[in-house]
Amino acid sequence: MKWLLLVAAVVLVIALSACGGGNKNNGGTNTGTNNGATNGGNNAGGGAVDAAAAEAIYKQNCIGCHAVDMTGGVGPNLTKVGAKLSVDEIKATITNGRGGMPAYKDKLSSADIDTLSNWLASMK
Repeated sequence: MKWLLLVAAVVLVIALSACGGGNKNNGGTNTGTNNGATNGGNNAGGGAVDAAAAEAIYKQNCIGCHAVDMTGGVGPNLTKVGAKLSVDEIKATITNGRGGMPAYKDKLSSADIDTLSNWLASMK
């Protein structure tokens, strides 16, 4: 029984450590730069939505907690986050973290954070 609890604890630690992993952007190419292309979504108050770039950033940094389909798991459901939070609130959460979510200000460029924030704000 002790081994079962130990294995469960190890699996939980591994799952939680995957949350917040991602792209450190240490001088490499910026895969998520917002190039001004608008690829759909109503983004009142935000910038242009570059869905392809945002999805790439999401896949590299967010899937571990928010799932492939954005329905959550370890982290909250993001499918309609733009109906609940403004682009500025989303940007602040990504930048500084909140609750169990780590801050990404040192992991993503400001352009990547803007791209991801604008895209998530379009989710209504």
